[in-house]
Amino acid sequence: MWYPSVQFICKISSPNEADKVWKSVNVSNFVTPPPGLDKRSSKADEFSVTLKPQPGTDFPEVYLITANLGPDLQLALEIKRPASIPGWKIGSGPKAGFSYLGNDPNKADGYVIHRFWPRFVASGTIIRDGQALSLTGHGMFVHAIQSMRPNLIAVKWNFVDFQSNELGGVSAIMMEFTTTDTYGKKGAGSGFASVNIGSVVIGDKLAAVTAQSSISPQGTVVSKATHLSPEHDPDTGYDKPNQVLFEWQGPSIAAGASGTVTAKLEQDLGTVEKPIGLIEKVDVLAEIPYALKMVVNYVAGTKPYIYQVIYFLFRRGSLLTPLQWMNPAKLSLTGPEELAPGLSKGVEVQGLLYSEATFIS
Repeated sequence: MWYPSVQFICKISSPNEADKVWKSVNVSNFVTPPPGLDKRSSKADEFSVTLKPQPGTDFPEVYLITANLGPDLQLALEIKRPASIPGWKIGSGPKAGFSYLGNDPNKADGYVIHRFWPRFVASGTIIRDGQALSLTGHGMFVHAIQSMRPNLIAVKWNFVDFQSNELGGVSAIMMEFTTTDTYGKKGAGSGFASVNIGSVVIGDKLAAVTAQSSISPQGTVVSKATHLSPEHDPDTGYDKPNQVLFEWQGPSIAAGASGTVTAKLEQDLGTVEKPIGLIEKVDVLAEIPYALKMVVNYVAGTKPYIYQVIYFLFRRGSLLTPLQWMNPAKLSLTGPEELAPGLSKGVEVQGLLYSEATFIS
């Protein structure tokens, strides 16, 4: 009786251009995997995503993405993961990357999954209104799954992606969600719980992976996002941060470089009246199919918004409501000297930061 609704979502934004492109296309004849290809490839009439394994090379995993999203927009992109920067997930075994909701993982109310490529090389062509634009840059990739309606999982999210070509290649990424009060430390009604995971790449090597939960004892590992100077935004009804602080700390996992890696980034986002780097306040319900919008509104009674601040080119789509920002940023780093000269005494790295603050309820 049911057939899945599959969408291809593409957003293009430039800090130097006022116009933005948002395409959300319902695809037809979706197949995964196409005949003869692995389970990480898929295609439809409107797009194809094809994995091209290249074992033993500098880029062992390569995805080719093509899309024809209408007469005004076509894409052809190549995304390559460097061999020196493996993907990561928290935990081990087939359930690695899972965060369970409830008291018993074997009988969980639900779960979310996050698995990352913290830094990749991207190149390709975007054709807008017949004009071709060649692109090359760095970004991150996240494979994310939610097993429940978003409003049952969390009341808010943070996503962070910092990328820089200094020190041979640097990235600092982070994902954080705060649960509803159903999953407080002492059970339903005992408050909210937060889960934060992240990683730091230095010299194009995965230097540290961090994870922190508000319901677990604080250890030596730090993975934290803090909203500073919140201000009520009448457009969304939420308190948007005017500044943000992102922090990472964990043991080095790079070969031949023992010690502790720390990273810190503080960013001014401006006020409601005078924002800095704000790309868009995304009214999520305005961007999803009408039938799904009615279900979310009726069942959840939520008003999700995403604040987007973007500092890099390529970003996955989201079904929540974020504020999005993009600005030049400065990341403070310390760590083993083997990772980069001067790192033991601390260095500052200039780069671009993309951040999202998503509010659901």
